[in-house]
Amino acid sequence: MGKGQIFVSMGAVVATLLAGAMSPASAEKLVLGNEGSYPPFSMVAASGQLTGFEPDLAREMCKRMNVECEIVVMDFKGLIPALLQSKLDAVATQTKPLPERKAKVLFGRPVLFNPDSYVIPADKDYTFTKEGLKGVRIGLQRGSAQAKYVAETFGDAVQVVFYDNPDQIRLDLASGRLDMSLGPKISWTNEFLSKPAGKNWKFAGGDLWTGGGEAGSSWIARKDSQALLDRMNQSIDSIIRDCTFTKLRKQYMEVELLPEEAACR
Repeated sequence: MGKGQIFVSMGAVVATLLAGAMSPASAEKLVLGNEGSYPPFSMVAASGQLTGFEPDLAREMCKRMNVECEIVVMDFKGLIPALLQSKLDAVATQTKPLPERKAKVLFGRPVLFNPDSYVIPADKDYTFTKEGLKGVRIGLQRGSAQAKYVAETFGDAVQVVFYDNPDQIRLDLASGRLDMSLGPKISWTNEFLSKPAGKNWKFAGGDLWTGGGEAGSSWIARKDSQALLDRMNQSIDSIIRDCTFTKLRKQYMEVELLPEEAACR
């Protein structure tokens, strides 16, 4: 082999190595879980596209982290198990910091403060005790903080009906198959009480923090992923500081989600 051939061959090797280093396959990729059925925070459009405030926020976070992100949609009850099985790198769905969850996963900085409240018929008034709710049919999302709160507060005095997502609960409320539900006020205002189906319903029982009494909801990662969670937090902090968080939020809802948004009014 002559010198010219050697130079050509070496050049081809270098070009191949550089192409591999710059290929999309070599870029850092994260797989994020999202429930996809929690409007206006997340929903799957008729086209199949995952949309909503949290997917948009996740995509902006990934852009600033300079990573490729794939968002996987699954029922809320399956998110933490999938994370623990390393099928996901993180969960980009608002999660309340229940003690048993904190024992298993790491919680990031709050992405919103959204207290819960009971949703009941406008012409009803309940006393929120075991006696006052005896026999009441309450629809709750399976595996949720609200379900745990109701079980601990009322035991078997109430008839709990479990659902995989809030859309199913709202349909059964509107059809009269349920007496009440308990859920985040922002979501229930936007997706039920402000719509024709919810015109005969109201909030009751005051604001409740069902996440073990701790305010705020966060995105989560595995216990072995502190460095990743730190990067996620830093990226979200920057999104909040430059008011991009508020711009994204305003596409879906008017109410502010974080105290820091006051600086972006």
